[in-house]
Amino acid sequence: MNRVYIIAEAGVNHNGDIALAMKMIDTAKRAGADAIKFQTFKAEFIVTKYAKKADYQTATTNPEESQFEMIKKFELDIEAHRKLINRCNQKNIDFLSSPFDLKSIELLSNLNLHTFKIPSGEITNLPYLRKIGKLNKNIILSTGMAYLHEVGLALKTLTDSGTALNKIVVLHCNTEYPTPYEDVNLNAMLTIRHAFKVKTGFSDHTLGIEIPIAAVALGASVIEKHFTLDKNMKGPDHKASLDPSELKRMVTAIRNIEKSLGDGQKIPSKSEWKNINIVRKSIVAAKRVKKGEKFSEDNITVKRPGNGISPMLWDEVIGKPACKDFEQDELISL
Repeated sequence: MNRVYIIAEAGVNHNGDIALAMKMIDTAKRAGADAIKFQTFKAEFIVTKYAKKADYQTATTNPEESQFEMIKKFELDIEAHRKLINRCNQKNIDFLSSPFDLKSIELLSNLNLHTFKIPSGEITNLPYLRKIGKLNKNIILSTGMAYLHEVGLALKTLTDSGTALNKIVVLHCNTEYPTPYEDVNLNAMLTIRHAFKVKTGFSDHTLGIEIPIAAVALGASVIEKHFTLDKNMKGPDHKASLDPSELKRMVTAIRNIEKSLGDGQKIPSKSEWKNINIVRKSIVAAKRVKKGEKFSEDNITVKRPGNGISPMLWDEVIGKPACKDFEQDELISL
């Protein structure tokens, strides 16, 4: 499909509140996103109780708590997943979630998800990749922090495990929140596309909406972007996320860009056909020309409108005899 698949990343911006998560689904739908994505995990399966938080997490949450304590508050159980999936079905928006451990892969598989989103941190997790690859589902693979050869190894693991390459979209990504513009390196998306002959997209963590729009212009087939209902809420990702109005503007801009990319043929568009004769020029009489008089650079010139002989035929007109009398500015005919 030529349509860009836009994922509104809720992540953990629901703060563990199912009612807030429901509102985020409604907001993503109103903005025009194709999917909303959450995160599925059990804290004890993905992080030790002593693991430190990233700098951006420390800056936006209680600096005294561990990463385990922080993310434990954001878990969604299976009943919460069912409620969110039901709401997405009601609103006609795709439900996605990134599993962060093997048990969560099973949970999402049992809920019959058609697409699995692999987060950047799992790109070097061999047992995890094999488990998802065996499901033979559609896969969206984020590649933040990865070298090109690591992307290749992940793809090989997924395909060797049973998922065809044409069912995988690889997202270029940078995992700093927010990502400095000088570190985005959008051209790496093209490198991935050419290296592995795979569909590519972009998972964005910059501030604003300019970079995902640029990614679409470069041919991204999937865009993922964090959003929140309120940037001032407590939590690790709110400040680096779009608010609802920004999300809507991003979706609108992407839809306009994808329309403008076209099919690549260089031909006059339907909308400009009416302007051809108005804007282009024809060969006309520069002064009165009598019948039988030869056309020369002294008695013909080029002016609008363009519904006469094209100036590209100038050399063929020069030296020809006038077939009749022509008044000044009259279109020449042979």
